[in-house]
Amino acid sequence: MTGKNNNIEIKHFLHNTLEEHINLFNKIKKDTILQSQCMKAAGKLVYVYKNEGKLLLCGNGGSAAQAQHLAAELIGRFYLNRKALSAEALSADTTTLTALSNDYGFEQLFSRQIEAKGDPGDMLIALTTSGKSKNLIEAIKYSHMLKIFTVVLTGQNDSSCLRKYADIIISVPSKIIPRIQEAHIFIGHLICEFVERELFAKK
Repeated sequence: MTGKNNNIEIKHFLHNTLEEHINLFNKIKKDTILQSQCMKAAGKLVYVYKNEGKLLLCGNGGSAAQAQHLAAELIGRFYLNRKALSAEALSADTTTLTALSNDYGFEQLFSRQIEAKGDPGDMLIALTTSGKSKNLIEAIKYSHMLKIFTVVLTGQNDSSCLRKYADIIISVPSKIIPRIQEAHIFIGHLICEFVERELFAKK
């Protein structure tokens, strides 16, 4: 009897988690503003690459892993065998991360790297589920100052700093961190696929 009840609980758990995911993606499917922001970001990245710019990405925790994932998709390939595209996740170099955190503080972790590597005409994609990470806000501010086009992938929040400094905000309509991250990787894949198609598939 215990085993049967446990199986029922597992099915409920799985069903409820799937429902959260499906409900969120149904919201995204109906959200024309969010969709427009996604495609604007993708189109702008095409423009950046056509003008010999590069992409920098940053995030904390799981979002750092997603930033590295998306950089790898562009440097390697998404679907097509093609020229490598310049993309770098600013969370990947542990020596730099520990040195900057130790010498300048965690808040300057990404902005200091942007100072070293960023140029006007580049793009920054910052991933933050909360919209409150101080090191990402500093990165966005510094990018704005350098005239680096800034795209923020975030969740459902009310961050005045993001609105003030980011060029595009893609706000996933959820406050549940795992669901936001699932949407972020989908949006990131969408951007990568669109960029690859526009730059290489039409030739």
